[in-house]
Amino acid sequence: MTANPISFGLIGAGIMGERMLRAALAQPAEALVVSGIWDPSAAAMERIADTLPEVPRKADAASLIAASDCIYIASPPSSHLAHARAALAAGKAVFCEKPLAVDLADARAFVAEAKERGAVNFPFASSPAVAKLQEWIAAGAIGTASRISIEVAFANWPRSWQADAAGWLDGTAQGGFTREVVSHFLFLSRCLGGSFAGLAAKADYSEAGKSERRIEAKLTAGHLPVTITGSVGTTSKDDHNIWTIEGDKGAVRLCDWSHAERRLPDGRWERDPNALPQDQARPLALKRQLEGVAKLTRGEPHHLATLQEALDVQEIVEAVLKAV
Repeated sequence: MTANPISFGLIGAGIMGERMLRAALAQPAEALVVSGIWDPSAAAMERIADTLPEVPRKADAASLIAASDCIYIASPPSSHLAHARAALAAGKAVFCEKPLAVDLADARAFVAEAKERGAVNFPFASSPAVAKLQEWIAAGAIGTASRISIEVAFANWPRSWQADAAGWLDGTAQGGFTREVVSHFLFLSRCLGGSFAGLAAKADYSEAGKSERRIEAKLTAGHLPVTITGSVGTTSKDDHNIWTIEGDKGAVRLCDWSHAERRLPDGRWERDPNALPQDQARPLALKRQLEGVAKLTRGEPHHLATLQEALDVQEIVEAVLKAV
């Protein structure tokens, strides 16, 4: 592998692939260069050709892997591990979207095989808002932590900006909001609480042939009890979420992905004055994620979500979805 810059190839030219591609193109050329992109969809490749003509478009996954030091995998979940294994076999690093796989046994086997040679894109690892929560917690804002709660709600599923991928995003095999959204907040809970245990859950599939429409779950992250609620059609918002950690002296929370807030003694919530809307916070997080990708590729310590952490999250997600 090259020491600097790293060559970064992308598999998948959908919403996440293009988002990561644009973030990669914005990186300093001495740190990271885009080696190319590949998607089996001719329409997706044509869109990239029209909007980002400077990006090399590869003929297949093999040629992309050959041209890259690190492969980012943003294809549908059922294809993740085949691409990841091919990249690792070629001696390349892997940065994958979640979930790792649709088959838990295969995901477990892959994590055992890959060990430290890959990471998963959980952007909360690089979120400015999460960094603010951690700063407040370290300063004693909540005292001794006592519980975590996760609440997500959607006007419709998939969300409006995901409509083109509804074929798999609203199916039970690969899609659903628990995999797509709740997984991020489980990752955050694991980071700040600890390992998971003791799950009790229920998932509701009220629309035949569709992904879940409601979930309820309880578990622990380290010593902290965690409650999860999620539902579709219960808010007017495209996407609403609140992650809260409470303690004996106060509470802090993350609202709608990027707004850090802390509870004042009078019970009111105070927002971080430097909080950014998600469309402004996302590029900052992706920039730091890609800085971590460069370290991963060079074999250096990094802050990205490890394969084991992603597998731990997926174990809980799949258990929730089976609890009917």
